[in-house]
Amino acid sequence: MPFVNVGDARLHWKLEGASTAPVLVLLNSIGTDMDLWDPVLPFLRDRFRLLRIDARGHGASSAPTGDYTLVSLANDVAGVMEAAGVERAGIAGVSLGGMIAMQLALDAPARVAGLALICTSATMDRSAWTDRVALVRDAGLASIADLVMGRFLSPDFAAERMEISEAVRRKLLAMAPEGYAGCGAAIRDMELADRLGAIACPTLVVTGDRDTSTPLVGHGDHLLAAIEGARHVRLAAAHLAPLEAPEALAVALTEHFTNRN
Repeated sequence: MPFVNVGDARLHWKLEGASTAPVLVLLNSIGTDMDLWDPVLPFLRDRFRLLRIDARGHGASSAPTGDYTLVSLANDVAGVMEAAGVERAGIAGVSLGGMIAMQLALDAPARVAGLALICTSATMDRSAWTDRVALVRDAGLASIADLVMGRFLSPDFAAERMEISEAVRRKLLAMAPEGYAGCGAAIRDMELADRLGAIACPTLVVTGDRDTSTPLVGHGDHLLAAIEGARHVRLAAAHLAPLEAPEALAVALTEHFTNRN
């Protein structure tokens, strides 16, 4: 398993696919790891070289103590791209991954051929995330597991695909609380909303019609209004669209990123 040290973190990444294919970087949400993308991979492998990264504090990556920032998380992605020999790529991110993708497009635009912002936002309730970070540090991930799972997956999908719901919960409960809290602090403190107009690459905004965390109204619509030329795709999914609508998401990503790298 490839690892690279970036700053104070040891980051886990995987690169797969033909070396001649355009590279697509896939970033996970808070509380999940790169396996979030597993259902989507079969629909993308023939078209892209896929670079997946466990965000710091998640999966097999290390979980440094303290608050993280979107700047440091974007630097992590740039560091992994460099280690993987990838100069420029399309970036697709879910939730926190989409926030990191926007930060990278602002900080290192030469690295970003295009963006897919999936079930994400440029602004969240700061007080809610302040409380959540404090609770996780005080009482661990079990203290928020029911809240998080209720937003990750729609009730019908969770009931019908219990094996997926249970696997997501197990991974959430197994992760380092400091990693979740550190990334939660990055969400709490992000400063993207007033900079979105500077994003110049082709951008796709994907929303889930069952997503209660970052729905179109109040979140996706802000991205669409602020990022020039941004396109919108709506999926039948809650917050973790790669799990609930993998094929539809893959179709949207393929259409958006083909010939953009």
